[in-house]
Amino acid sequence: MAQKNSYRARPRAVSAKRSERMRLILSLLQQHSTRSLQSMAADFGVSTATLRRDIAELDEQGLLVRTHGGARKRDSRSEIPVRMRDTRFRESKELIAQRAAELIPVGPYSLALSGGTTTAEVARELRHRSGLTIVTNSLTIAMECAVWPRLRVVITGGVVRQSSFEAVGSLSEHIFTAVSVDTAILGTDGISASGGVTTHDETEARTNHAMVAKAQRVIVVADGSKIGQATSARMAGLDEIDDLVTDSDADPEALRSIADADVAVHVVDLPARSQSDS
Repeated sequence: MAQKNSYRARPRAVSAKRSERMRLILSLLQQHSTRSLQSMAADFGVSTATLRRDIAELDEQGLLVRTHGGARKRDSRSEIPVRMRDTRFRESKELIAQRAAELIPVGPYSLALSGGTTTAEVARELRHRSGLTIVTNSLTIAMECAVWPRLRVVITGGVVRQSSFEAVGSLSEHIFTAVSVDTAILGTDGISASGGVTTHDETEARTNHAMVAKAQRVIVVADGSKIGQATSARMAGLDEIDDLVTDSDADPEALRSIADADVAVHVVDLPARSQSDS
């Protein structure tokens, strides 16, 4: 019986369509905190029975709280795990990564990368570079970079956060403090003139700030949805940031405020969307 319960506690394999719907449920709760079963069924065009199964699965994984007739966000600091994050901005992140990679000189160079889907795209853009050392606290980025023979990979120690697969805490901070890097590339959950560069977790924020503090140059990569937003934990002030790379969906006024703080803003143009994509 114990073995059966242990098995059921593991995340189940799901279809791509269901996986995307579950990501959208979590994204919806990030915006609205609570939603009813009926309203979500109408949003996604599926039956309440289908939504009930999705919510039960997400509740079992500890990603939301199932309520009578709906669901709510687990707590005020909850975030979407990296394995469940929305993929709607993939094209944007690829273009942002291409532009960020252009800012990295060719030849021997050291680069620190925080965790995140956009920083992972930057790593992929750099995979054919020679003489590049990647220092990261992201398990997913380290594992991916380790198979590319031209890259040298250094991973920090620390306690691994389940939602982001990043090593955080004093051990990771010590490694970042002990090494000097030419450039740090920082992913974020929000960047604004008033809030600086922010994430959801205080310990992760401290670890990433240790990375920023030893870098000669700091580049923030963020899709347009993150511009002008602020979450609970501050990783860096704008006075510590040299460049921001984002996309043309970003709020122009928020970008002007960031540029006024002496941050070089690089905006990649997104292809025009067809009516069917909107």
